[in-house]
Amino acid sequence: MTLTTTPTPTGVTYRPTRRVTALAALLKAVTYVVGFAVMGAYLAPRGFAAATTAPAGSLDFLRANATALYLWYLVLYVVGGLALVWLVIGIDARLREAGAGTGAAASRAIGLVWAGLLLASGLVALVGQAAVIRLASADYDLAVSTWTATSVVQDALGGGIEIVGAVWVLLVSIAGLRTAAVGRGPGILGVLVAVAGATTIVPAAADDAGAAFGLGLIVWFIWSAVTLLRSVPTDPVRGIREGRS
Repeated sequence: MTLTTTPTPTGVTYRPTRRVTALAALLKAVTYVVGFAVMGAYLAPRGFAAATTAPAGSLDFLRANATALYLWYLVLYVVGGLALVWLVIGIDARLREAGAGTGAAASRAIGLVWAGLLLASGLVALVGQAAVIRLASADYDLAVSTWTATSVVQDALGGGIEIVGAVWVLLVSIAGLRTAAVGRGPGILGVLVAVAGATTIVPAAADDAGAAFGLGLIVWFIWSAVTLLRSVPTDPVRGIREGRS
């Protein structure tokens, strides 16, 4: 990926270009679309069940659909987590350019924490799946309990409560509204999406709020990407858009 560099008193700061940042935002949107689409079109119709509500049924479903679940978690959490790293760093650079100050620093820290949680969640799921499938052949009951415990950890890291992601979106959106770094439309939408994400901390509202958060993020990521691409400077001589900020 193309990086630009900015000299600093202590060295060089690396940051993605606007195009790379926009690409990361679009990739994040794609991972969410894949997540919802695969769940709705493939996993749910085949009887997908959460390990915390149907432990044995969830393990049996995993054994029958191991490849599909492996790829689903890989795209949603590992690919999504890596894309989020580039997106966080790129948006942080835009906010700093616009003079967001401490708001940019806070959003970068929270965003990278969120990316780390997503990656950890995905790796726990992938390793856990392989382990319980092997274990089920030797000790089915132990495999059920292991899969249940693994699922609880994976869900806690990966979005059972979306407060970390909600805080990042809120910080970016507020800083973006104050500096016009991400556009007024994405800024307003981001605040609403963040409220939905924060609501997942209420158990009774977690499922609906989580769905609203995920669907809202798809629109937010795409809208932010379009805004970033529109702000790529145009070479007045060649009449082409450059990937530099």
